Amino acid sequence: MKWSILGDGVTGLCVATALTQAGECCEVITSNHTAASHWAGGMLAPYCEAESASAYVTEQGLKAITWWQNHIQTVHRQGTLVVAPVRDTQELHHFAHLTQGHQWVKPHTLEPDLADSFEKGLFFSQEAHLNPRHALQQLKEQLKQRGVMFHHQAPSGKIVDCRGISATDTLSNLRAVRGEMLILHSNDLEFSRPIRFLHPRFPCYLVPRGDGQFMLGATMVESQDTGQITVRALLELLTSLYVLNPAFAEAKILETGTGLRPSFPNNLPQIQYQQGKHFINGMYRHGFLLAPILAEQFVQSISKS
Repeated sequence: MKWSILGDGVTGLCVATALTQAGECCEVITSNHTAASHWAGGMLAPYCEAESASAYVTEQGLKAITWWQNHIQTVHRQGTLVVAPVRDTQELHHFAHLTQGHQWVKPHTLEPDLADSFEKGLFFSQEAHLNPRHALQQLKEQLKQRGVMFHHQAPSGKIVDCRGISATDTLSNLRAVRGEMLILHSNDLEFSRPIRFLHPRFPCYLVPRGDGQFMLGATMVESQDTGQITVRALLELLTSLYVLNPAFAEAKILETGTGLRPSFPNNLPQIQYQQGKHFINGMYRHGFLLAPILAEQFVQSISKS
């Protein structure tokens, strides 16, 4: 049997990878719009996600770190550092209460370029991060080497719909959660791991991308708006960046972007079958953590049928 995977975001590529590794033949039907995973932070942070997600995300996300290490060359397992301004120390203690797998540290000992004003932090040593765009490109090249075709033509096999938010034409309970981000460059600062900055109104994260580049993002807005980043979001992100280190004021903004994360009401992904098609969707903000797991679950389910 031949499989036609609709969508070349992280879910589609993980499904194609799992299918080809199981000896199946497949093709990937590419989209005309940019996948939400293109704008992802690339944090493989299952322990941190427990602050707002179910235990399922943590349990499966831990497996995903190993999956990515086995499939691409550029996974950085340097942990995650969570910090908050002194005035918001209660946010840090609340985060610690909701999560596990961390230890209290002095942030400056791990990241010397953090501002000295951060007195305490939480270090999640087992977490990792990657560059989403590099990771997706590596998966795509590996699939091409295995003979998988990528094209815009009509599907010719059994359909696995991995189109993310575009699947609302069939999945009526799928909603969009908008994320906004920017990429910047600084030759003056260096960080080894993602920094989660806690704040009551606009928590955000900074992820190093190498070669002086950083990804800064966070906002979670219940919106279908595909427009550019808002002034409010940009101001809040840049204010947080300045607090992390005032030297970021001299950084160059290379790119801003927005993405619509596909989400079901419970913010957990699902594998569905309807109208003769398989659907794998609803990754919310956990695409890189859960897409490999859902892909393997899908292959196991069809092997039993």
